[in-house]
Amino acid sequence: MPNSKACREAYTTVLLELAKNDPDIIVISSDARGSCSLNTYVKTLPDQFVEIGIAEQNEIGVAAGLSVVGKKPYVCAPACFLTARSLEQIKVDVAYSHQNVKILGVSGGISYGALGASHHTLHDIAALRCIPDLTLIIPCDAIQTAAALRSVAQTKDAVFFRIGREKVPAVYTEELGMEPFVFGKANTLKEGCDLTLVACGEMVYHALEAATLLKTQGIEARVLDMATLKPFDEEAIIKAAGETGAILTVEEHSINGGLGATVSQIVCANHPVPVTTLGLPDEYLVTGTSLELFSEYGLDAKGIAESARKLLQRKR
Repeated sequence: MPNSKACREAYTTVLLELAKNDPDIIVISSDARGSCSLNTYVKTLPDQFVEIGIAEQNEIGVAAGLSVVGKKPYVCAPACFLTARSLEQIKVDVAYSHQNVKILGVSGGISYGALGASHHTLHDIAALRCIPDLTLIIPCDAIQTAAALRSVAQTKDAVFFRIGREKVPAVYTEELGMEPFVFGKANTLKEGCDLTLVACGEMVYHALEAATLLKTQGIEARVLDMATLKPFDEEAIIKAAGETGAILTVEEHSINGGLGATVSQIVCANHPVPVTTLGLPDEYLVTGTSLELFSEYGLDAKGIAESARKLLQRKR
């Protein structure tokens, strides 16, 4: 894939730059230096790093405590454990307590692939969107990840980043003006009038590829990158419903409670049109790499395009 780079590497590169200029930044890990690409950071700034060990609940609690005394903690750990083991601490210690804690959940979705259901993160959008005062960001590539982190660093809000593990192709370029990152604003990556593809995270690239494939078949698909899942750009969805008449959502998440559910709720309340939610089924998935699973469950360009064609048959 062209210009591929892992989002986790982009995140920790920027984090190191920020921390060099701000001694109040403290990075906290739960025995996840390798998973989070933190080795260079630890070697460079050992005094601004805390290793908690495999104890995610404690990791969030320590971060909240550091925030109380004026530090700027950045938690880094696998998303599957953060949003299961320490969900209560994220809810109470961080969001409810209005602490300036930034949380990085790496290897979200099915990034861990062959490790199976215990390491898949298919519930996090549903769980985290229900927590007030918590911003949820799912960037699609390394450039957007870096831009989002630089913007996040300027805030005192509680923020959860969900990113993947492997290298992903570039969707954005430095010339496209990704900085500053705008919270709660969908980016229109391609205009179209026949239907709208709304995607987040790694699915954005595949949605764009699907739009290119659909174009060869005479179908013009609008593509929206919904990098911020909370706050959510309702206006972009209502506009898309009115202008294209059908919406297909694409997410590396359960079909229950995620991007598709959010879009469906907005569309139903404001401008009812046919909506299809494309995600992972409500079952334990087969084993394979993330790309193999994307193909298996229709989340690659071919599968997305096929679902789009079926959706158009329902369009009035």
